[in-house]
Amino acid sequence: MNNKTAEINEQEDQWDLVIEPREKLFQLNLSEVWKYRDLIMLFVKRDFVAQYKQTILGPVWHVIQPVFTTIVFLLIFGKIANIPTDGITPALFFMSGITIWNYFSSCLTSTSATFVANAGIFGKVYFPRLVIPISTVISNMIKFGIQFLLLVALMFWYAFKGNGFALTYNMLLIPVLVLLMALLGLGLGIIISSLTTKYRDFTVLIGFAVQLLMYATPVAYPLSFLKNKSYASWIEWNPLSPILEGFRHSLFNSGNFQLHNLIYSVIVTISLLILGLFMFSKVERNFMDTV
Repeated sequence: MNNKTAEINEQEDQWDLVIEPREKLFQLNLSEVWKYRDLIMLFVKRDFVAQYKQTILGPVWHVIQPVFTTIVFLLIFGKIANIPTDGITPALFFMSGITIWNYFSSCLTSTSATFVANAGIFGKVYFPRLVIPISTVISNMIKFGIQFLLLVALMFWYAFKGNGFALTYNMLLIPVLVLLMALLGLGLGIIISSLTTKYRDFTVLIGFAVQLLMYATPVAYPLSFLKNKSYASWIEWNPLSPILEGFRHSLFNSGNFQLHNLIYSVIVTISLLILGLFMFSKVERNFMDTV
């Protein structure tokens, strides 16, 4: 009888998963994140469904928002300010900038609230904390996909009206640019999220800062418009600028896009992502004591 009891106890001690405290300061365990890929998709579904569960129009808001923003930009920047659009049809110029910018800003604002917004979940069950910001970036990709299809539909409409566009190899660069936007939003977002656990001022600052950053990025104007301007270099040093210019160049084969500028954006993006992962890894060890 004792032998059977010992055998049962030995079988009970064979765990599938052992949770241990982290010994290293920078320990991501990306293989563990991959094991929780099903949980990532569950969070993606949760974010998309919960956001529009009690709305009438639901995902249609993803179409309404860029359409009305484009109309406002056409009125203010196109008609009143009379800003040139590098030979691109104004509606396509503004909507293309709004589409790629919305994806970045959504990733940034959503991931910046990772620790504060999910403190209740983090305190009850274990899973790699990096799952939350990754799922947020993926769920925002659905919103971007809807708006990008709207942009493509508008491009075909203008092509039907006689203002056509050419299919070029530059369009193969679009997935790379979208990925850069995702990683840049993720990197900045988890940096801000890590700081927010101690400094709640960032939760108030982030919305205001994103609005200012949009005007420091060529969303409503081309870089060529800033030629000979004293502040042009500041806009050019913005890592988002080459991505915006590259996105329009890939779609419309216009502008003064330079590949070396995009390489600069890649370097800045990777640097911010590594810094963000380092801070995220450090904060998640004891953030429950401060949130």
